[in-house]
Amino acid sequence: MTTKNRLTNFAFILLLAAAALGQTAKVVSIEGHRGSRGHLPENTIPSFILAIEQGSDTLELDVVITKDKKVLVSHEPWFSHVISTAPNGKPIAKENEREHNIYQMTFAETKKYDVGNIGNVGFPDQKPLKVHKPLMIDLFKAVEKFVKDKKLAPVRYNIEIKSAPQGDGTFHPAPDEFARLVLADVKKFGLEKRVIIQSFDLRPLQELKRTAPAIPLALLVGPTEDLTGKLEKLTFVPDTLSPHFSLVNEKLVALCREKGMKLVPWTVNEVADLERMSKFDLDGIITDYPDRAVQVFRKR
Repeated sequence: MTTKNRLTNFAFILLLAAAALGQTAKVVSIEGHRGSRGHLPENTIPSFILAIEQGSDTLELDVVITKDKKVLVSHEPWFSHVISTAPNGKPIAKENEREHNIYQMTFAETKKYDVGNIGNVGFPDQKPLKVHKPLMIDLFKAVEKFVKDKKLAPVRYNIEIKSAPQGDGTFHPAPDEFARLVLADVKKFGLEKRVIIQSFDLRPLQELKRTAPAIPLALLVGPTEDLTGKLEKLTFVPDTLSPHFSLVNEKLVALCREKGMKLVPWTVNEVADLERMSKFDLDGIITDYPDRAVQVFRKR
C-alpha cells in the first residue's frame, strides 16, 4: 500500500469516527423556565406553548394548592405584586401581597386576578398579555393537544413543588397531602413516565420517594445553600441535582457522575453564561430564554 493510500484510508477512518461521534453526541435537555418567561408572562399556557415552539423539550413549572384542593401553576402561593393586578384591576402593594393567599382562595377566585397585563420589569422584552394562572391539568390538556396537533415529539414536565416548613397550613398543605394532590393529576393524564418532580424542600421529595418510587425526583439547591449538606440530609440519592448555575464546576460534575445523578442547573439566561455552561457535561439547562439555549446547545 502506498503512502498516499495509507493517508487516504486514515482520513476515511477519521471521518467515520467523527460521524459516529456526531450520532452519539449527548443531547442536553432544554427546559423552558416557567415557560418562556423572557418573552411571555410566566407560568401561563401561552408562555409554555411558546417555549415548545422555541425548542424546549421540557417545561419547568411551579405549583401551589388552592382552597378547593386544586393544583395551580404559580411560583408563589400568593399573587406577586410584580406581575399581578387584583380583581378590581388595581396594582397589588408589595407589603400586602401575601394577603392575596392562593391557599385561602378557590380556583374560581384566582381567575379574577390578572398575571400578565402589566408585564414584568425584570423582563423588558416580555410581551404583556391579559391572562390568569392555570390549573396544572388545564396546562397538560393544552400542551398535549398542541403537541399532537403539530405532530411534535412528546414533551416532559419538570414540576416544582413550592413548599417550606413555615408555610404548612398557611400557604400550602402538609408535604404528604401536597405530594398526593400533584401525583393524582399526573396520573390522570398518564404522565408518570414524562415528569420529574423537584423541590427545594426535602419533605415532599421524601414523601414521593416513599409513595411513588418510580417517579424521577430532583433536588433544587440555591446559590448560598450547602449543597453537600443538603444532599446528605436527603434520605436517598435524587435522580437529578438541580443547583443554581453559579455552583457548577468540574468537581460538581464529577460528583454527579459518581453518584449517578443527572445535572441540570438553573436559571441560565445570558448567552455568555449559556456558552460557559455548554463547556460542562450537563444533562439539561433551565432557562427563561429557550430560544437562546437552542442557539448555544443545538449549534454543535
